Formats: sequence, structure tokens, C-alpha cells
Amino acid sequence: MGNSEIKKNTEQLQKQKWKNDFYEVLASLIDLDDQILALIFEILKKEKIEDSLEFLQEQANERRIEKQISQIENNLLMKETKKGYENNNIKQIINFLKKIKDHEFNKENYSLEDYEEFKQDLIKKISLDKRITELLIFLVCLTAIDEKYIQSGSNSLHLLVEMKVDLKTQSLENIKIKNTSLKGANFDRCDLSGSEFDNVIISGMNLNGAKLFNCKWKNLRINELQQLCCNCRVNSVCFSPDGKSLAFCCADNFIRFLETRNGKIKSVIQGKSEVNSVCFSPNFSTLASCSGNFVCLWNFKTGKQMSKLIGHTDKIKKVCFSPDSTTLASGSWDNSIRLWDIKTGQQKAQLDGHAHYVNTVCFSPDGATLASGSVDNSVRLWDIKTRQQKAQLDGHSDWVNSVCFSPDGIALASGSDDKSIRLWDVKSGMQTAQLDGHTGEILSVCFSPDGTTLASGSSDNSIRLWIAKAGQQKAILGGHTNFIQSVCFSPAGTTLVSGSNDSFIRLWDLEIGQQILLQDNHYKESAVQFQTPSLKNYTPPESDSSHIKILRISQNHNLEAKGALILKGEFVNYQGVDLKQLFRSKGSCILESQIGL
Repeated sequence: MGNSEIKKNTEQLQKQKWKNDFYEVLASLIDLDDQILALIFEILKKEKIEDSLEFLQEQANERRIEKQISQIENNLLMKETKKGYENNNIKQIINFLKKIKDHEFNKENYSLEDYEEFKQDLIKKISLDKRITELLIFLVCLTAIDEKYIQSGSNSLHLLVEMKVDLKTQSLENIKIKNTSLKGANFDRCDLSGSEFDNVIISGMNLNGAKLFNCKWKNLRINELQQLCCNCRVNSVCFSPDGKSLAFCCADNFIRFLETRNGKIKSVIQGKSEVNSVCFSPNFSTLASCSGNFVCLWNFKTGKQMSKLIGHTDKIKKVCFSPDSTTLASGSWDNSIRLWDIKTGQQKAQLDGHAHYVNTVCFSPDGATLASGSVDNSVRLWDIKTRQQKAQLDGHSDWVNSVCFSPDGIALASGSDDKSIRLWDVKSGMQTAQLDGHTGEILSVCFSPDGTTLASGSSDNSIRLWIAKAGQQKAILGGHTNFIQSVCFSPAGTTLVSGSNDSFIRLWDLEIGQQILLQDNHYKESAVQFQTPSLKNYTPPESDSSHIKILRISQNHNLEAKGALILKGEFVNYQGVDLKQLFRSKGSCILESQIGL
């Protein structure tokens, strides 16, 4: 047996021990009247005790606690409770708290995948016992007064959520929860005032009617989506090389620039006709766009037009910069491809060969090859140095709408009206795979920067993610209600942007560590919708106080917060974005805006 196997077996045995130990710790108080726990908590809360274990261990507090129990409840039931107290129930609680404090349950985040098997086994044991459920609730409430139990309280709340325990209308004031997942938690009409959440997943949480006064929620993670409305068809989307900006063009003749930090339109460029494609130069100095039969080059920083490239005799569908930013390729419905010198604005070459409209062009990562796709159903590879056709890749049975090289330049993806995506070996020109699944034409394909994932947009209104090497579909991103015209990964590969005929831009967060691994997942999202300002006499804002951020895709139910009351406090996601606008869009009432605070 190798060292890795020994280590694995040791870890499994250790986890099994933790599971058994923890269940035994919980079971040690299984016969304790749950009202004792409630009364002990009220005493600790009333006395403002910050170290509950130390307080309970002091002998001087024994009779004091007994007296307070008597004062709180003198009815028959509490006489029975006192009787239980006299049978050393306080000592049982002390032992319980000691064991919990030193247990892994109070140190590690049990919502992580590493603990999934352990957690499910534990849930099977405890889910049917209401008394253990009460112990978990006690640990959650204890975080409000004793910070030494924050992780155990956080794990307890996670277990309660996973067990689908009814938590609605609970008083959970001032609880402190961190490093856990509360996906799908039902806090309907709960009082969470004064609560502190840190690094907590709140996707699918039900906060309808909840009281959220003076909360401090930070580093929140929520699997939702941002979308922006353009009021017309979106033709092309493109991230800037630093990922901080996004350019997109619509059928209304405008190019818009979006700050991905806050989701705000920071500037616009108005064209004279519909803009079909936009592309940033890799050196981040220039933006290229095509309208009608000409190309415009824009200084990204100033927004001023640098030059207008004239030569095509019909509509230009696609523009693409070379990796060194010196050359621009354009594909047109005049059946030609043209290469342009960025510095001079002059045409360097015309590549002829396609028998019909050219829909798409893409440079290889080394800049030596250009790929093109056409209405003649073919993909062609061109040698940039010799300006000659290197290969013709046949296989599609209908228009080719999009082509994209893998980051290593070894593979080429093509999307077609024949509803298929094909992967080609660039060196041999041979087809290596056919990706089927879309029920409509493939209008856009894009490799992730690490080459592991291929995204595709289709007229079936869906985006699909594919495992590039295996050629297998791994997810469906649903939400658009019309054709997906364009998809593009951010430079970091953590975000995908899509533009659609439904007039919406959608930003999908595919952050590492939250990878979508299940096949055929249909992702639902709730959208924070932004209306772009009227572009008549439009002036970009001098400052931006809004903080709507790119949010995460989710296969869970959406956050609900209708009627939630929010007063002061903070609700900030892990990227530092204020989520109050999101809560407002869900129907929450931001009270300070109502009472003028």
C-alpha cells in the first residue's frame, strides 16, 4: 500500500471517528428537556456573558442560575425542569460545551465538499430526532453571545438547512455565522437583526418578511445573475484585455462600454448604422467595430475615432485583431477577408476563396494563421505570412457562423447553422469531434482562456458549456428568451458574457472552485435588470456610487426577500459590492430611504 493510500485511509478513519464522536456528543444531551437549554441561553444573554463555559463552570453561579430558573418559570412544567437541574443537567451542558469547543465541528467548514459524505451520514442519524435539532438551534443562538462557538454554530445552521428544518419566524437576533453555506435556507419572517454573516452562501435563501435591522453581512456569495437591457438586439460582446471593461454593440447603432466592477455604462459611441461586431486590441489601446461595409478604429481611452477602414463592398460581419495588435482582419458578405494595418489604416491584403458570405474570422494565438467561416459551409485556414489559403475544412452542412482557436492553437472550434459544433486539428485539418446538443443554429463559440471549456450560443436561446478535451456537454445556461448572438470569456476565465436578440447582456460567473461539473444542468437565474440611460443627449456620470456586481449562476432557487425590512447595516458580496439594490429588486423595503436617514 502506497503512502497516498495510507494517507487516504487514515483520513477516512479520522472522519468516521469525528462523525461518531460528534453524534455521541449530541446524544449525550438527548434526554435533556429543551426548555433548560432555552432558559440557560436567556440567562447568559441577560447577564451579557461572553464566555459561557467559564460562567457555567463557576460554582458561585450554580445557586444563582437555579434561582433565576425558578424566577423565570414557576409553573408545573418548570418544576420538572428544576428537578432535572438538580440531577446535574448543568454539568451535562458544561461537558457538552467543552467537547463541542474542542471538536473539529468547531474548527472546519462542514459545508465543503470534503465533508459531504460525513455530513449526509450524520444527517441520517439526527434528522428524525427533534431533541438534537433543538441542540443545533441552541448552538446557533449561542454565537450571538459567545464567539468561541461561531464555527460550530455556523455548521449547526448549515445542518439545519440541509435537513430542511422549519426555521421560519425564529428569533435569531445577533447570531454570528461564517464560512458556511445556507443555500435554500427558509428564514421567512425571522428576526435576524444585528446578525453578522461572513463568507456565507445565501443563494436561494427565503428572507420574505424578515427583519434585517443593523445587520453586518459581508463576503456574501449568491448564485445570481446580472443582466443589462439595451432595448434592441445585441450583436456582439467583448471583454477588454484587463477584464475591467466590456464593449457591446446593438442594433440601435450604438457601442456601449460597461464597467464590470459596478455594472454601469460609462460611455457610448454612436454609429451611423447597425454595428455588427466589436473587438478590443490585445494591447488595450484600440477598439475596432464594423458597421455596414466599413471598419472604425477607436481610441478606447478617449472614445475618439482614429481611422475609418474602407474597402469592402458589402456588410462586414466580424472583426478580429492579431495577437500583436498590429493587424485587423475583417470578414464580409462581399465574400472576402481583408487584413488592415492598424498604424496606417491601410489595407494590407485581400484574401479570396470563399464562394459565399464570410461570417466570421479569428486569429490563431501565434498570429500565423487566420481561420474563417462562411455561408458556403466551409472553414478555411489562411497563412498570414504568405496570404494564401492553407486548408479547407469541410464537414458542416450549413452556414458556418463562428470560429475560435483554442489558447494553445492546436484545436479550432466552429459553430454552424447545421446545429453542430465541430472541433478540428489545426495541423492536420482533420475533424476530431462533433458536439451535438443544441436544437438551433450555433451562432457563437468561444474557448475559455485555459482551454478546458468551450462555450456556445444558439438560436435555441441557450448557452452550453462543453468539456473541450472530452467533447462532452457539462452545463446548459438558461435565461435568454431569444437567439444568443455572442458569447465571450473574461481574460481570467471566471466570467462569461452573452448577448442576445432578447436585448439583454448577461454576465455569468464561472469562478474557479464553483465549476459546473454535472451534465445537462439547466441553470436558472434571477436577474437584476439595468435599463441603459436614454442615449439622447447622454452624458456619462462623473462618479459611480452604484455597486451592482457580476453575480454567480445558480442551479438553486432564487433569493427571495419580499417584504423584508432593512434598516441600516450592510449587505456586501465577496467582491465588495453592496447588494441592497438586489434586495430592493426582490421587494425588500430599505427603511432609511423611506424615513430619510
